[in-house]
Amino acid sequence: MRQPQICVLGSAEPGSKAYDLAGQAGELLARSGITVISGCGSPATRVAAQRAKAVGGLVVSIITDADMPAADWPATVVIPCGMGDARNLMMALAGDACIVIGGRAGTISEVCLAWLHHRPLLPLVGCGGWSDGLPTHPPDERQNAPILPWDSIAMLESQLAALRLTRPEGH
Repeated sequence: MRQPQICVLGSAEPGSKAYDLAGQAGELLARSGITVISGCGSPATRVAAQRAKAVGGLVVSIITDADMPAADWPATVVIPCGMGDARNLMMALAGDACIVIGGRAGTISEVCLAWLHHRPLLPLVGCGGWSDGLPTHPPDERQNAPILPWDSIAMLESQLAALRLTRPEGH
């Protein structure tokens, strides 16, 4: 059986609450047997990947460049697509759902693509950035997918369970 995959999107600066939660989210995903999909390009997505790898998780990094990154890149598998920002579609499609942390224009692009392709969105709220408004301001009126906000790791864990992306206890 295929492991669930969660795409981690967004941005947050080191030292912020959002950055700390991004790292904790990466660790939670790995400990839950969920593959982390991350571009590892922003501090938040990179720390999620680093923390997932640190606890033995599988991390797939889809990068914009055509060349392989340095050996210390925080991923188990690297996919250099050489497509620039068109990589955002690959990111949006690679997850069974997408965690959204803060974010800027690139994140908005990925969120809209995920929404168009019916991927559930899990925005971090209460920490600033674009993800804060996502629950009350979805990409459009179509209700393509659930938007399940979280503001703590316990709430994220609950939302993942609601989507049936975590393993039942004891498995």
